[in-house]
Amino acid sequence: MGRKLLTEHINVEGINTFEVYRKHGGYRSVEKALKTMTPDEVVEEVKKSGLRGRGGAGFPTGMKWSFLAKPEGVPRYLVCNADESEPGTFKDRQLMSKLPHLLIEGMITGSYALGARTSYIYIRGELLYVLRILEKAIAEAYAAGFLGENILGSGYSLDLHVHPGAGAYICGEETALLESLEGKRGNPRNKPPFPAVQGLYARPTVVNNVETIAAVVPIINEGGDEYAKLGVGKSTGTKLISACGHLNKPGIYEIELGVPVEEFIYSDEYCGGIWKGRDLKAVVAGGSSVPILPKELILKTAAGENRLMTYESLSDGGFVTGTMLGSGGFIAMDETTCIVKNTWNFSRFYHHESCGQCSPCREGTGWMEKVLHRLEHGHGSMHDIDLLVSVAKQIEGNTICPLGEAAAWPVAAAVRHFRHEFEWHVTNPKEATAPGAAYRGAAVLA
Repeated sequence: MGRKLLTEHINVEGINTFEVYRKHGGYRSVEKALKTMTPDEVVEEVKKSGLRGRGGAGFPTGMKWSFLAKPEGVPRYLVCNADESEPGTFKDRQLMSKLPHLLIEGMITGSYALGARTSYIYIRGELLYVLRILEKAIAEAYAAGFLGENILGSGYSLDLHVHPGAGAYICGEETALLESLEGKRGNPRNKPPFPAVQGLYARPTVVNNVETIAAVVPIINEGGDEYAKLGVGKSTGTKLISACGHLNKPGIYEIELGVPVEEFIYSDEYCGGIWKGRDLKAVVAGGSSVPILPKELILKTAAGENRLMTYESLSDGGFVTGTMLGSGGFIAMDETTCIVKNTWNFSRFYHHESCGQCSPCREGTGWMEKVLHRLEHGHGSMHDIDLLVSVAKQIEGNTICPLGEAAAWPVAAAVRHFRHEFEWHVTNPKEATAPGAAYRGAAVLA
């Protein structure tokens, strides 16, 4: 299964407590950073590692840290984005509930590197049980001298707070998160200025995902060069994958980037194949916001090469024949899946979660949901299929934040790769609306 950097001790009894976590090497990165490294040296190690943001965008973390403005006498902040709300993604809550001290350790080391004296973990509002786990772990870290004033006698001080959101998906967008953290409505901000210049309370701020911050711990412990030896090309290290859908062994897997998609789906080491002996129909590889791919394009690129679990391989072919690794929300669909119904379900979500600030997103997500509802329920027309593509194009690139693209890309990709299925819903409304019906070529599964 490859090396595990984050989840090696996840099943150790009591690992969520400071005492047990410490016995298994916990907080070594804090000791190493504070006692033997300067903040700039920590940033440099993260750069060397090639670590890319694990929340979806995949932007190089060390480069993002280096962009942070450092005006004299002005506070800076590190904010952890724990607002995990992407459909199909459930890795971060597992890390926080099972290994809370790993995240806290990463927050301390990262805050030191950035010169932050106050940092925040912004957690999804529905995860109150995880919030309580984190608050308990933070209290333990304070009691042990790893948080608070003059940590380990280094002269560096840090206060860490957990703040729950109110269940809004839009607050996963970093500037909407900052607005919410300030006590305002969670609407995304216009950029520039970027958070690295004017973020929380208009001060320089870095926002990173839970998994990204946790990965800082093994990077500092072992060195950026060692971390970079794992993976393939610019996709270095390991990645947590939330595997769900029609799989024999759904769950959270820590993989070394570069594992072939086919191996990940069918190997007994990972997902164990498609359940009930059925055939794979399609995969959403990185959470609901990335383009869906049919079986033939998720297992192989358009050029016939093996598709790998890396940022580069999954995006090979662009959005015509490729997709994105995204947040690692891997949703497998078997031959009984109705793509039209699945796309409608995604669109319902994005329509509901749009903040309404931008007209293309506010109106466009509603139109896509209505049109998909018509198609799914036997009232659609061929014109509706083209209308979906048109609306998606008018949303994409015309909104303040990426939620517009997140809503448009799944619809455009579904029509691109499964247009025949959408047309079948128009020409065969009775069969399409039968309970449990799904299209598969000339056959109808019911």
